[in-house]
Amino acid sequence: MDELIAALRGALALLFPVSCAGCNEGGSPLCARCAAALSPDVRRVELDTGIAVYSALEYDGVAARVIRALKQSGRVGLARRLAPAMRSALAAAAAGERELLAVPVPQSRRSARRRGYSVVELLLRRAGASPSRALAWRRQIADQRGLDREGRRRNLRDALEARRIRAGVRVVIVDDVVTTGATVRAAQRALEAGGAVVVAAVTLAATPKRLGERGVTRP
Repeated sequence: MDELIAALRGALALLFPVSCAGCNEGGSPLCARCAAALSPDVRRVELDTGIAVYSALEYDGVAARVIRALKQSGRVGLARRLAPAMRSALAAAAAGERELLAVPVPQSRRSARRRGYSVVELLLRRAGASPSRALAWRRQIADQRGLDREGRRRNLRDALEARRIRAGVRVVIVDDVVTTGATVRAAQRALEAGGAVVVAAVTLAATPKRLGERGVTRP
């Protein structure tokens, strides 16, 4: 169903003129200048839970506008333009690993109803990876936007659980944007409680604040 909805939205985008998602200039979904701004620059941030988060873009400027257009405006065709960044982050996280499951953080039920497709799963497929739906929400959570670090932590406490995952399997957590890392930590706890080995986490982008912290490196 997600793929059908995405295809229909993509077809509509072809029928009606659109402006560049990065700069709003008319004529194309993404102009050459903004496409160049999406070139991957993978950076690694160590979390206090013992894993690293690999992010390919800074969630600011052109990249932030393009990601918001994909997430909030239904412009699913942009997933193909963002796929190289996601692919680069996945490759950096998987260095030295022979086989990893890519486990996306599920979107909230509210977002699923409103959007009709999973942003992270769509990005993974466009990047050539198969998402493994090993995480699910136990309960409804509040919108993370506007919450501080502690508020996000409380909001996500015991909200995720692992499903249909075998003990010892090695996984990488995948999300669209990392801000405080609260969602990644919650996903890690749930997967490890289910017996999985969390090798790393991957996000398409990281907020400037996250990338401005000490300990950020380029793999």
